Amino acid sequence: MQQRVDFHSRIEQALGNPQLKASLRSAMDGLMANRKACFPDADALEALRLRGAQIRANALSKLPQLLLQLEQRCTQNGIRVHWAESVDEANGIVLGIMREHQAELLIKGKSMVSEEMDLNRFLEAQGIECLESDLGEYILQLAGEPPSHIVAPAIHKTRQDIARLFKEKFPDIPYSDDVDTLTRNARGILRKKFYAASAGLSGVNFAVAESGTLCLVENEGNGRMCTTVPPVHIAVTGIEKVVEKLAHVPPLLKLLTRSATGQHITTYFNMISGPRRTGEKDGPKEVHLVLLDNGRSRIYEDNELVNTLRCIRCGACMNHCPIYTRIGGHAYGTTIPGPIGSILEPQKAGLDNLGELPVASTLCGACAEVCPVRIPIPTLLNRLRYERIRSDHDGATHGQGSGRTRKEAAIWKAWSWLHRSPVRYRLALTLATRLRKILPLGLGPWTRVRKPPRIAAKNLHRRAREEGFNDR
Repeated sequence: MQQRVDFHSRIEQALGNPQLKASLRSAMDGLMANRKACFPDADALEALRLRGAQIRANALSKLPQLLLQLEQRCTQNGIRVHWAESVDEANGIVLGIMREHQAELLIKGKSMVSEEMDLNRFLEAQGIECLESDLGEYILQLAGEPPSHIVAPAIHKTRQDIARLFKEKFPDIPYSDDVDTLTRNARGILRKKFYAASAGLSGVNFAVAESGTLCLVENEGNGRMCTTVPPVHIAVTGIEKVVEKLAHVPPLLKLLTRSATGQHITTYFNMISGPRRTGEKDGPKEVHLVLLDNGRSRIYEDNELVNTLRCIRCGACMNHCPIYTRIGGHAYGTTIPGPIGSILEPQKAGLDNLGELPVASTLCGACAEVCPVRIPIPTLLNRLRYERIRSDHDGATHGQGSGRTRKEAAIWKAWSWLHRSPVRYRLALTLATRLRKILPLGLGPWTRVRKPPRIAAKNLHRRAREEGFNDR
């Protein structure tokens, strides 16, 4: 219940923030326009989406075997592979690596899995400094906020917000709200940290089982710095990010960059296949790969919900969602917000904790129309809505039936009793029209923002009879 109250209060706060709505609307309009411009041929786009869906479905169908192959190939390449069933175990693995090297500073590239682990807070409690090097993530770290979007984490902030934040945190730097100047200032602050850090951390966009290659997509170059300058590189990823072959990466990369930011190709594409070898001039001395489960195996076991794991984290569903574009990511209160978060997060945390998220959708289908790997998000939202109310489904989603109340059960039981008998049904309609002036106008939250419907003086059957139609 606490999650529900918090979720509703965060929604109200977001809807009451005109600056947030303006920032989101401007950003989303731009992202949608850029994506559309990158896919001018509808037939070619659908063929590419079908190919992307097939690649991800193929990888998931062989997930256990591919993960073992990935471990074998990575180990042969000199990458140390670690398995983590939970975020606590994953955090412990990272902490162990840091302590092994007596490292006191971890410089991080952008990683949603590290956000899922709440790694920064965990390591800082152990006396280890974590510094975000992605500009958006760095801004939010200074502000003490979580990401609002999985691709553009600070999308909800204006440049004036950022300028004031920099002036507050770095009073010696002259105030400026020029984007290039702000970026240059941040680069100057971060550059020294890359050389001082004993370890760098990154996420993984695609892990190739065939070659033991970790693929990392980025635009700023900070990911390349994190993975090459510090002597130790730690990569963290969910187990679903594996793909079978290196040849499967180009179609997914084409879909990812164009769907995410409207770029034909990302600025940097890193392929990491091991630590620095003899004769090489750069690169880390050690590379570690942490494979996190955290409920993904449970999702994998369901023949329908497994489609959730196809996601390549492009954020297109958020950019086109009429709910997300009005309330932003923070209102969801989860690591992954928006449509994909509304199906992924409740499966991991349980419908008893996050069962409100699948309900926060219009089911308009925009998310499914733009998903580059064709995840049937509306279908999965409906599935989770059903499971939240009913506990008789064969699925294994934790918290089934937690959203059902005695009051709601009684209402539906009465509705069923009424509609099973034509006599009872017509009598109820007649009573409703006769008593329409004294029936309550308030219908709970629905009428807080809408005019309540008024029952007509004549029901449809009576009007049909008066017009000479037989209503039998």
